[in-house]
Amino acid sequence: EQLRMARPQAKFLELVHRLDRETSGILLVAKKRSALKNLQDQFRERQTGKTYLAMVRGEWPARLKVLDKPLHKYLLDSKDSQAGERRVKVVARDDADGMPSVTLVKVRERLPGGSLLEVTIKTGRTHQIRVHLASEGYPILGDDKYGDFELNKTLASAGARPGLKRMFLHAWRLQFNHPASGERLELLAELPPELAQFSSNQAPLRPAP
Repeated sequence: EQLRMARPQAKFLELVHRLDRETSGILLVAKKRSALKNLQDQFRERQTGKTYLAMVRGEWPARLKVLDKPLHKYLLDSKDSQAGERRVKVVARDDADGMPSVTLVKVRERLPGGSLLEVTIKTGRTHQIRVHLASEGYPILGDDKYGDFELNKTLASAGARPGLKRMFLHAWRLQFNHPASGERLELLAELPPELAQFSSNQAPLRPAP
């Protein structure tokens, strides 16, 4: 709706895909119904390439490059203070409710206390990156659902230097075929100022191998 208000002259504007609320970066919008269908078909048939930048707590093992773990979506029960909210968890391979989910991870930089990762999703499950990384013991900084809540509070506090008041997850690169010409396109979105500043204030320990 905000897009339509910003561009009232556009006869057709529809989101091709979605991002989690706190995730920044590339969001594709179709201006024609035919383009919308073509692009959504590409997403559904996994013909697109989606890579994110994420910063996690700890030193991510370089050997850990493929996370192939089924995911299950559920709602928090009435005993939880956030009852009714959606959550996702890793389940066993033989779990009938598990959805196949594959995430590729590459270390971009090693930083004091953390790692900046390039994360490519081969499947598009809800909260996939957040849950997969956390399941290995490396939650995304600032993640209020699957993260290290005490660390998040420390990073968000007024005196934190550098400080971080949001989740460090950014849709950095998107590859897809142009819906009319078929040309393979690649879009890049650099880190927003608050994430770039947080990252630059932490001198890398060493480049990733």
